[in-house]
Amino acid sequence: MPAKGKHRRTRAMRLTRTIAVAGTGGAALALPLMGAAGASAAPAHPVSEQAAQTVPASAKKAAAGSDKNSDARTYTVKSGDYLSRIADEQDVDGGWKKLYSDNREAVGSDPSLIHPGLKLSIGGPAAKSSAPSSADSQKPAKKSAEKPADKSADKSADKSADKSTDESAEKPAEKSSAQKSTEAENTSSSGTTSGFTSPVAGGTVGTPYHQSGSMWSSGYHTGTDFVVPTGTSLKAVGAGTVVSAGWGGAYGNQVVIQLADGHYAQYAHLSSLSVSAGQSVTAGQQVGLSGATGNVTGPHLHFEIRTTPDYGSDVDPLAYLRSHGVSV
Repeated sequence: MPAKGKHRRTRAMRLTRTIAVAGTGGAALALPLMGAAGASAAPAHPVSEQAAQTVPASAKKAAAGSDKNSDARTYTVKSGDYLSRIADEQDVDGGWKKLYSDNREAVGSDPSLIHPGLKLSIGGPAAKSSAPSSADSQKPAKKSAEKPADKSADKSADKSADKSTDESAEKPAEKSSAQKSTEAENTSSSGTTSGFTSPVAGGTVGTPYHQSGSMWSSGYHTGTDFVVPTGTSLKAVGAGTVVSAGWGGAYGNQVVIQLADGHYAQYAHLSSLSVSAGQSVTAGQQVGLSGATGNVTGPHLHFEIRTTPDYGSDVDPLAYLRSHGVSV
């Protein structure tokens, strides 16, 4: 009895058609291939549509990218602008965060700090700058910082030499000013043999003695004005005794000294007094500081020489000082 079972039927060889697709510029070309049924070739798949769609999709993406880049534009920041406001006015999708993300390199780490004139990309990331990186940009700075350091050793000797030369040039000037101060305080030992000195060192003569004018009650200027700034030290022109020190009406703060030869020296418009009535003074001793008290138009020393302590007994003060060997 024949066994029951399934017997494999030999299939006749048949043509198998498969599709090979070649993409050229988005077109798909189907080519028939011949193959044996018994060959172990991969089965055919209906890929013609997928292959046909593959190239156009990539083309679409490229076109979309180019369209997106063409939509990008540049906005120049104006005074009063801020990212949120710019994003609203320019209809930026994603708001100020997207705007900041696209322009982070230009804006920096703080989105609240943007300055007028800054160029912002609207609608796409800003093009990367071709400028060297921060590390590269720091290299020249480092080199430039290193070069002076290297040269500083070579130049130190020259600088010290120049400095010493400058100091040597300045020291005589400082010494001369110190000498002037000493001479102003001790004129009796350096300038004259009579023990008299100028009432102020370095002061220039302003209104001269006996200049006429209606501003003075006597019709003329009864003293000599030395133009000096407020706070200048005023000196006793000779040894004597202070007969008054205080407020003198139109003269402001004043000091009057009776000198050894019987004349009186008056210092007016002082900002402060350094002596008091009854005090003995020596030539060159400070009696006060210049100022602008009383009836004045500016700081100066009004200096008089009188034959009595009272107003109206004045004599030419410069002629008096010169007669005692003082150069004014």
